[in-house]
Amino acid sequence: MQDSIVYLNGVMTPLSDARIPVLDRGFIFGDGVYEVIPMYSGKAFRAKHHMARLFRSLAAIDIPNPHKVEEWMALINQVVAPYGQDDQMVYIHVTRGVAKRAHAFPKDVITPTVFIMTNPLVLPSDAVRAKGVSCITMEDQRWLHCEIKSISLLGNVLAAQNAAEHGVMEAIQFRDGFLTEASSSNVWIVKNNVLMAPPKNNLILEGIRYGLIEELCAAHDLQFVARQISRAEVVEADEVLLSSATKEILPVTVIDGKTVGNGQPGPIYKALYQAYQGAKAALCD
Repeated sequence: MQDSIVYLNGVMTPLSDARIPVLDRGFIFGDGVYEVIPMYSGKAFRAKHHMARLFRSLAAIDIPNPHKVEEWMALINQVVAPYGQDDQMVYIHVTRGVAKRAHAFPKDVITPTVFIMTNPLVLPSDAVRAKGVSCITMEDQRWLHCEIKSISLLGNVLAAQNAAEHGVMEAIQFRDGFLTEASSSNVWIVKNNVLMAPPKNNLILEGIRYGLIEELCAAHDLQFVARQISRAEVVEADEVLLSSATKEILPVTVIDGKTVGNGQPGPIYKALYQAYQGAKAALCD
């Protein structure tokens, strides 16, 4: 890991040599955004959608976008090139830049800090998928702009730590009694063969898999509804699923120590997972 080559502010450098000034606003305030892109066999999956979300996040907090799409992709390809066809997880990190410490945006124009690195993409094993994973529930205590993929992730970190301390995969969160998302996953439920998810709004980060799963449902005649989902509906669901770049689609079979449905990964999960693998295969053909 320490010998991997990363991109930082115009320079390709070993990770161990990468440095930022302590007055970088990302370090001081968490004033920045990030994006994570899976690479399968050297090819970016849903790159257009990831770039669009990065651009939305930058615009939402008024950080000038330092690159065009093709320039971003060229930088990503430089970072992943040493790993050939290995599956990778690319991390892009953009902060407002370096300025004197003051809460408001600097009056003078400053250059954003841009950092890109990659790590091997490690997906859940077949054994984990066959059994399903366990989760806990908790109140969503994060801020009200979860649609921005902000590097200010303390709320998510605390939720993930709560899950870790309980020895489970994820913490599924609720705000005012309604499902939002997990610490680093979108959450879906199935009831009577209908797939449901919370609506796309400021209370969740719209995962790139959210749009993909909508497309897969349409292509495979699976019914999907986006609406508010109560805690009781989650508890009584036939299936509960997680989705993220590193999980793809993953079945939840235990929540708060209680079995979900019949305790086994269900048919909607299996259909979506196979469709997801088909989308990956089409990318790599």
